[in-house]
Amino acid sequence: MVTTWAALAEAMYLLGRDIGWKGQRLLWSLVEQGALLLIHVENDWIPGMIGAMERYRDRPMDLADASLLAAAESGGFTRIFSLDSDFHIYRLAGGQMLEVIP
Repeated sequence: MVTTWAALAEAMYLLGRDIGWKGQRLLWSLVEQGALLLIHVENDWIPGMIGAMERYRDRPMDLADASLLAAAESGGFTRIFSLDSDFHIYRLAGGQMLEVIP
């Protein structure tokens, strides 16, 4: 699995709020074990992220969501793990839907 720092930061916040350190530590374990790889937002992704945040401003789309959408487009991914129902609405460039897990 891959994620961005923005998405990891959001997940850490939500886990800390809802579960506490135990949940955050489990997420860190995935990173330490290499099961969750952190990728950096590339500068050439930024215009697409801005465009997506503007296009979905009625949701609204946050930075973490925009970074994941950009990572999917850049890496050619069509499957995403997210508990955020907005990913059922978001589309890749060209209008392709994402397969959202779970």
